[in-house]
Amino acid sequence: MFPRLLPVTQALLIANVAVYLLQMFLAPAVTEPFALWPLNFSGYDLPGYSFMPWQLLTSGFMHGNFGHLLFNMLALWMFGSPLEATWGEKRFLTFYMVCLLGANLCQLLVTSWIASGGGMVYSSLGASGGVFGLLLGYGMLFPNQRMIIFPIPMEIRARTLVIIYGAMALLFGVTGWQPGVGHFAHLGGMLFGWLLIRYWRGQPPFGGKRRGPPRMRVVK
Repeated sequence: MFPRLLPVTQALLIANVAVYLLQMFLAPAVTEPFALWPLNFSGYDLPGYSFMPWQLLTSGFMHGNFGHLLFNMLALWMFGSPLEATWGEKRFLTFYMVCLLGANLCQLLVTSWIASGGGMVYSSLGASGGVFGLLLGYGMLFPNQRMIIFPIPMEIRARTLVIIYGAMALLFGVTGWQPGVGHFAHLGGMLFGWLLIRYWRGQPPFGGKRRGPPRMRVVK
């Protein structure tokens, strides 16, 4: 059973769909300048094919095809609404944006390192980094919640699901067994989500007074 669609989650869904429609009608004029490109180590400029700071944000609202969009939006709905109901709109939006920007920062570092070594230069796009951050947050707040996630043919706890997806992202990212997917963006989204929740809780590696439990809100 899907959770109730809440305002910030709904706004993020609409923004992603709207940007995808713009891509369909205006690409590559929209896609190339706003996708995430690695840092330029070549010594010459390729117009529309170089890193710009805004790409850390804009690339997270773009998608390569309809299936890519559909999978990410379904996950955003499933994991985003329960977190928004728990944290409230402001804290949830902060969490999502930190995960998205952190994911793209990690992806930028990896692709730039590959490009600096003479590897292939390619752009990255998609909301997956932010979505993996939401998955991590859901697993931390509701670790024992049972769910069925395709293609796993049985109920699985949220905490176990986070571990499986994180391990798969690390394995595929290191080995290169699944090219064309931003595995390090996925890991980056999970990492920054974990750090932010630890910061809110006043837990290591952050010190100071405990900031208290997440704010609760009842949604009927």
